[in-house]
Amino acid sequence: MLTNVFGGIQGMVDHVMVGNYVGFTGNAAIGVATQLLIMVIAFIMSVFTGMSVLVARFVGANDSLNADRAVYQAFLVALALSLGVMAPLGYVLSPVMLEFVNAAPAVQAEALPYLRISFVFSTGMLLFYMLGGALRSAGDARTPMTLGIVMTVLNVGLNVVLIRGLGPIPAFGTAGAAMGTVAASMLVGGYGLWRLWHGGWVVAFPKGMGYRPDWDLIRSLFRFGLPAGIQGVAMNVGGVLLLAFIGSLAASAAAQAAYAVSYTQLFAFITWTAVGLMGAAAVVAGQNLGAGQPERTREGVAVAARFAGGGAAAIGLVFLLLPRQLLAIFGMDDAVAVELGVQLLRILSVSGIFIAVALAYTGGLQGTGDTKSPLYISIVSQIVIPLGICFTVQQLATLEPIHVWVAILIGHLARATLSTWRFHQGKWTDIQVVGRRS
Repeated sequence: MLTNVFGGIQGMVDHVMVGNYVGFTGNAAIGVATQLLIMVIAFIMSVFTGMSVLVARFVGANDSLNADRAVYQAFLVALALSLGVMAPLGYVLSPVMLEFVNAAPAVQAEALPYLRISFVFSTGMLLFYMLGGALRSAGDARTPMTLGIVMTVLNVGLNVVLIRGLGPIPAFGTAGAAMGTVAASMLVGGYGLWRLWHGGWVVAFPKGMGYRPDWDLIRSLFRFGLPAGIQGVAMNVGGVLLLAFIGSLAASAAAQAAYAVSYTQLFAFITWTAVGLMGAAAVVAGQNLGAGQPERTREGVAVAARFAGGGAAAIGLVFLLLPRQLLAIFGMDDAVAVELGVQLLRILSVSGIFIAVALAYTGGLQGTGDTKSPLYISIVSQIVIPLGICFTVQQLATLEPIHVWVAILIGHLARATLSTWRFHQGKWTDIQVVGRRS
């Protein structure tokens, strides 16, 4: 949880500084660009989900060699996808993606350099995600937290210089936020690779077994990871399509800014903790199932869900009591944008409880190897339901921001209900992982 908080602070720092230096169009630009970026990264990160399933199972069965093999093969696949697919295609298709979400011209002008820099130099961030997933799945949650703190401090320092400028260094504005983030992640990711090669952590790159791709293990990575990757893409496609609906509103720029700050930044206080508990639930579920203790899997995931729901309720109370003060931190002073942001925060104060519980049970399902059920649940709850509501309202009446906010709430409620029901069915107890190699 703390790792996600420190890591997420980077994005918040970007929004605060850009909002005060560039204005609310900068906030909207980063929000739109981040949504598009995550949609692509989510697919590549599916490899890390498959890696986490295998590492947790192997560690639970005291098989450290195969855990290390899984980490190395995940690294090879992620590197190939990042450099061979994400960088070139992301650079070329960025303008098309911004047009697709109906971003206002001023927002597009700020978002395009941010998006291109983030795509081309995404390797460092992917390495950071890989390191965190591998270490946590093997039982070490402290090292990823330390790496996250270091990366956040580096990012803040670089952003102070690159966004506003300092001495001979010019002010890069929104593009400077992307430059600071990729530079910090590359430094931390590079250090992580050095440690994996030289040892000293609970996982390492295996020695004496060759460094070629192991296609059997890679197929297992995709077997467990690909549904999670498609799930991530589906969720973010839903978010992108939702942005398209927001872009069609009368006050589109103000609505996109409200969505970017309230949903992608302030709501992150809930999702940071919930995603942390999702990861913890996945590790506990996978390790205990690997050790032949399915009842402990059930108990651990239920505890994670209770913590997640309680934490979300506490943060939601702050959303209800101090919405304008929270928005002011991001430099939001446009009257329309502020009113829409307050409206959205009130909805999210309730919606957060549902999504937090849903993420805990999603972690339980994914940790046991059931990565297909969360995919189907996400398609229904994050795409079909909210977009269906927006489309129906748009056809029958005039679509207003409140309709979009309520659609988000209903989608989160559906996801919590379906995820809890699926986990308690217990069909994950019979899932087998890849055969071992000594």
